[in-house]
Amino acid sequence: MLSHKSLYIVIVGCGRLGSFLANRMSREGHGVVVIDNDETAFNALSLDYSGFRLVGDAVEFAVLKKGRIAQADMVIAVTRDDNSNLMVSQIAKRIFHVPRVIARILDPKRAEIYRDFGIEIVCPTLIEYDFFSGMLELPSSEAGKGKAS
Repeated sequence: MLSHKSLYIVIVGCGRLGSFLANRMSREGHGVVVIDNDETAFNALSLDYSGFRLVGDAVEFAVLKKGRIAQADMVIAVTRDDNSNLMVSQIAKRIFHVPRVIARILDPKRAEIYRDFGIEIVCPTLIEYDFFSGMLELPSSEAGKGKAS
């Protein structure tokens, strides 16, 4: 659960993760807008999803403004494209001053760069590596960063 206060959340990308987040956050009583450039992606939203659906490219200002990003408490960018996630996140953080911005970054080499922009990063590749390394007793990605063994 995020908090007891109802938040206004903009989610960019309505694939498996985006639709899961939107459904869950809507069910928890948060105001949610999901943006995706493929209208059929919204088919993954549950029947009880009470938020808004917005078809369009989230890297375009007009689409973000239509989604009321300036009023958002949080933006979550989870498209399949790291560049789009970074661009939307930077726009949300620097131009619209959204308090909390989270982006999924698939390429672990880019994750650190994105963090330098003040964006919270989730990198499934690093999370999965840490999980498997624990099972295989390998050094974690955090512990072994930048060091030769």
